[in-house]
Formats: sequence, C-alpha cells, structure tokens
Amino acid sequence: MHIDFRHLRTIRAIHQAGGLARAADLLHITQSALSHQIKGLEDQAGVELFVRRSKPLKLSAAGLRLLRVAEKVLPEVEALEAEFSGLRQGSAGRLHIAVECHACFEWLFPVLERFRQTWADVDIDIRPGLAFDALPALQKEEVDLVVSSDPETLDGVVFQPLFDYEPLFVASSQHALTARDHVIAEDFRDETLITYPVDRSRLDVFTELLTPAKVEPRAVRQIELTAVILLLVASNRGVAVLPDWVLREQRSSTEYVTRKLTPKGVTKRLYAAVREDDADKPFMAHLIRLAREIPLHLQKPVEPA
Repeated sequence: MHIDFRHLRTIRAIHQAGGLARAADLLHITQSALSHQIKGLEDQAGVELFVRRSKPLKLSAAGLRLLRVAEKVLPEVEALEAEFSGLRQGSAGRLHIAVECHACFEWLFPVLERFRQTWADVDIDIRPGLAFDALPALQKEEVDLVVSSDPETLDGVVFQPLFDYEPLFVASSQHALTARDHVIAEDFRDETLITYPVDRSRLDVFTELLTPAKVEPRAVRQIELTAVILLLVASNRGVAVLPDWVLREQRSSTEYVTRKLTPKGVTKRLYAAVREDDADKPFMAHLIRLAREIPLHLQKPVEPA
C-alpha cells in the first residue's frame, strides 16, 4: 500500500467539507478528479473508506482511522513547509547571540523585545560570550552574532559598527580625584578598582589605560551588578570605570561624579560580528538597526563603514 500526502489531504478535505463538490473546491481540483483519487486510495487500502449513499458523505471506520493519521501528520508537514518557506524568504531562522560586553545585557534586552515583535519566528538564544571563545564559535556556526568591542580580521566574518561610547572614571563626590577634570593611569595606583567579574582583557580601564602604562591598582574588587558598583563607589569604597551609556541609564545621583580618562578622553566602539553569508539576512539587518537605535538616549549611533 502506498499512501502519500495527497491522499491524506483528500481524506481531510472530504471530512471537513462533507461532500465531494465542496471538497474538490477546497483542493482546487475537479469533482471527477477527486472521485478518481478516492477510488485509487480505496484500491490501495483494500477497504472502503466512505459510507456510500450517506448525506453528508461519511467516513467508514477505516476512513476515520486514516483521518486520525492525516490530522496528526499534516499539521507537522505544513509547519515544516512554512518554516522552510520562512527560511527562503528570510522571515525565520536562528539567531544565537554571544555577548563579550558584560554591561551590554542592559541595552540588549530592550532591543530583543522590539525585535521579537517583527520576527516572532526567529529562534533567539543568548550566551555569555565571556565564558567561551565567542568569535571562533561564530566561525564554527555555533553562534550567529557576537557583540564585541574588539574587532579582528577573521575569514568569513564582518564587524558591523553599532555605537561609540566613552569609558568614564566614576568616584564618590567626596573623592580627591574629582577635583580634577580627568584622571590618568598613575591615579589608580592607590585605589581599589571595582570592576565587573570578567577577564582584564575585556575591561576598557585595563586595555585602554592601565595595562599600556604598566600600572596596577592597589586592589581589584569584582561586582556583578552595575547598581551595586555605583553604591560602593558612592560610599567611597572604591572607584570604577564604566561606559557613559551605562551611567546615563542609571538613576542620577549626587553621590558620585564622573571624569574623563586622560585629558582627551577615550572613545570605544561596539560592534556586531556576523558571518558574511548572514549579514544580508533581513532579520539580521533589522536586529543590527535596532541595536543602533534603542535606546538612542543611551548611545552615540554610528553609520556603517
């Protein structure tokens, strides 16, 4: 016996329509062609699938059994067809994101909330890129986008600019260093530096200031939450260096103040690293556009290079 999807769709249509004429309309074929399909299906099965001379046309016990199979199988097949169609049209796919910037989760979640309003069929997952080598994982197709401030030259990978930001020195309003308009590396020698719990190679204060100057703070204290870092800074238990957009997002306070790093300040740029083959996917392009726009008051957007 050979039963294909056409047969399953036929049995379902006849059951839904209650007659051959309406079922033929549903299937977009002639009533004659439908009658031939039924005869061929019954010949294949070796049993009658319909109760003859009944109005509306009814399924036999064997026909009902085949209908149950059709109602189980066809929705899965149709869902698969819709998924493949979405992939072809760029309306569906996988978007697994690795984040190398610890503070970036604070703006990424609003971005993804907006993104899902348009791309509900895209499978989204977030992995802390600080826990593994995110960029090699991108090349291996283990993740699809990496948020990073450290662009590299990698085969098959492009770095899309998102926004510029400025790392700022943060200290209690009572701290002596706030009497100046900027700080330098040497100013950290006698300070307790409060940072996120990540490797120094991922912290702007080290990569842009302390490591090049070979300066080591008196102590380094790692704290997970931005709000707790600012609470400790305000109580004069240490100093910090945080992105300007993070500070603008926090509730304003007179208990801490900010100063530039070096007389001219430091400017960094955040990127979305994606595979070249994925860069033009509609949902990928939309996510990157949202990442540049949301929320505008926290960022300094930049145009693609």
